[in-house]
Amino acid sequence: MVRVTSHAAEPARSVRDAMVTVPWTHDVGLTVAGAHEAFTDSHVHMLLLTDGGRLRGTLVRADLGAATDPARPALELATLAGRTVHPEHGRDDVLALMRQRETRRLAVVDDDGMLVGLLCLKRTFDGFCSDADVRARALDHGGVHRIGR
Repeated sequence: MVRVTSHAAEPARSVRDAMVTVPWTHDVGLTVAGAHEAFTDSHVHMLLLTDGGRLRGTLVRADLGAATDPARPALELATLAGRTVHPEHGRDDVLALMRQRETRRLAVVDDDGMLVGLLCLKRTFDGFCSDADVRARALDHGGVHRIGR
């Protein structure tokens, strides 16, 4: 989990206030071929591999590397390290960290490892995408709305 130290006594807004609340997820049985297919959508930056709502791994395109077996479980290439954040962390502190790292996605997980959302940093790095932004983009692209899948 990404550790963020807040400089404020109490953050004005938390990650919970900025996250997409029902992100698109994949079952832990996703294969490398399935991951490659999911990444054909240019808006997909991170795949969330879940089992019963618990986040088991995340994948970015680079994780697939030179994986040659399309039937290989994608979970074998996935990681959680540095790719998760707690919903109560300060939003502004996490935004600064994501800008510094040039990271556009962080999975939001609770103390039990349950996926509760996804932080999606806008392409311009000036704020976070909302559920409404995701729905609007889906409608602009033929009505395919993948939140919650």
